[in-house]
Amino acid sequence: MSVLQYQTIKRNLRFIGEILPDPYWLGSFLLGYIKVKVFMGLTTSWNSAWDFYFEHDYELSSSIAFCFTLLFFSVALLFKGRRRLWATWLLGAALSFILIADLVYFRGFGDYINLYLVKQVGNLEDLGSTIFSLFFIQDIFFVLDCVLGLFLLLMKKGMGKGISRQIPWFMMFCALAVGFIYSAHYRYDLTENGENQMVFRICWAPTDTMRNLSPLGYHFYDNYVYFKENQTIELTLEQKEDIQTWFAQNHEDAPSNELKGIFAGQNLILLQVESLENFVVQQSLENQEITPTLNRLLKNSIYFPNFYEQVWNGTTSDAELLANASVYPVRRGSTFFRYPLNEYYSLPVLLTEEGYTTRASHPDNAGYWNWVEALTGMGFANTLDITDFVMDEKIGLGLSDGSFLRQMQPMVGGEQQPFYDFIITMSSHGPFDLPTQYRELDMNPQIDQTKLGGYFQSIHYTDQQIGAFLDNLDQQGVLDNTVVVIYGDHGGIHKYYNSELADIQPQEEWWSIDDHKVPFIIYKKGMEAQVIDTTGGQIDILPTVAYLMGIDEKAYADKVQGRNLLTTERDYVVLADGTFVGESEGYKDHALQGLTIADLLIQSNYYAQGPHQK
Repeated sequence: MSVLQYQTIKRNLRFIGEILPDPYWLGSFLLGYIKVKVFMGLTTSWNSAWDFYFEHDYELSSSIAFCFTLLFFSVALLFKGRRRLWATWLLGAALSFILIADLVYFRGFGDYINLYLVKQVGNLEDLGSTIFSLFFIQDIFFVLDCVLGLFLLLMKKGMGKGISRQIPWFMMFCALAVGFIYSAHYRYDLTENGENQMVFRICWAPTDTMRNLSPLGYHFYDNYVYFKENQTIELTLEQKEDIQTWFAQNHEDAPSNELKGIFAGQNLILLQVESLENFVVQQSLENQEITPTLNRLLKNSIYFPNFYEQVWNGTTSDAELLANASVYPVRRGSTFFRYPLNEYYSLPVLLTEEGYTTRASHPDNAGYWNWVEALTGMGFANTLDITDFVMDEKIGLGLSDGSFLRQMQPMVGGEQQPFYDFIITMSSHGPFDLPTQYRELDMNPQIDQTKLGGYFQSIHYTDQQIGAFLDNLDQQGVLDNTVVVIYGDHGGIHKYYNSELADIQPQEEWWSIDDHKVPFIIYKKGMEAQVIDTTGGQIDILPTVAYLMGIDEKAYADKVQGRNLLTTERDYVVLADGTFVGESEGYKDHALQGLTIADLLIQSNYYAQGPHQK
């Protein structure tokens, strides 16, 4: 090679080096992307250890993670010289801080850091040792590159002085990254092909949103939702009048009956059962009762066979809202996600005013659906999440119903009376993969191996655990002075796997109809059985139960959207999609307007204001 050729190559390499991003920036960006992918693997494992789980659509999720990481680091290209290197290092350090903070919080609460937590930073007082215990030695991986990068910058003070500002690269990276992210959003969220929002969406669990968007995308979207959608609105005078008019029209002057206040002063247990549909109640499969416990309880219960689920995007959390606050969930997104700190004039508030102790128990991560914050704001004095139970048996999403209710029994049995306990089960959640040792129904393998067979087995298992729980309380004498309300949170097999039912053979007519009904059972030991055929839904639980508990209707008549199903002369229900069901067609417009009114109530935090303030 001649000297001229060598000099030409050297000039070309120098030119390429001047127009391409510097090696320090490029290395930091690639290491940042690797850390992002490692983090995404860690936070989707069951025990938050160094076990990895990658999403089904790996290429899409990885590409979105790549684009968000590229956008984040591209800011450094606006600087020149050593400022570029320091800007790159600071971005890498910020990413490491975000990942470690998220990882530590996830280990403790199953959620990620958000602006609601930043506002409540004072709550971290005296939690230093707890937070420190959530760090693992392997977490050094997330800061090792920052330490080495800082060492390199301090030792080589002449490094980077010739680097120029690279605005064209910055603009190109931004255009490519934003273009790809938007194309994915358009394809999966906005077009007909995107039947369900897949990219920019708030999922039932924060891990799913994280899996879709990566840490940087997750926090970008989470902050967007916080600032743009979660802000409390100021009601106009006209809106306030609309609310007052609607409540006035919703009020009924129906005569009282012999059921008014029959349970006044007694304990109350509200049992929300996962995916429990009404069609399995009082049904048998090959001479085996699917729900023997519920069937037995019906002999001493008030039973509502025409009772419907009304949950929306918040599914289980919406059922908690409907039952305890008698307010429809917001039309967009999840109420507990968008407005977790709202106050309500709710069942726990009403019973607290009557001298009751109140507690909500759910063996799940506190961060899922923001349920702890939401139920605390709703008025529950105490909430128990997964950290309050021994995780000795896992079925499906979490702690098995058997273990959960066994651990709950002594807590309920020893509680100060009168009490209100709100208890939420989990094991009968889809995909209904109940362990073999608990599949006690003997059925045709052609059915048992389907989702429907799994549903029957799961509901039968949960029904048994409820029976054991109540029997133990009865032996303690607790049921002598306790009312037990049982209802389903939403559909199971029909809600998620309805399309599979038609292919199951042999076919039974009783399981083929998707009617959106869930059971609503009010059990009291020794009570004479009654069946109320009035059409209603989960929003009617509060006024119906409050009537039985002897709470003065004046305390909640202008605050709840539901009706007392024991006295109402109106027969209807509004489903989550706006469908009107029932005989009272004359109230259809009023009933449907309730959905709009609910949005105003929740978005304005109505019950924390004025005469409705608790």
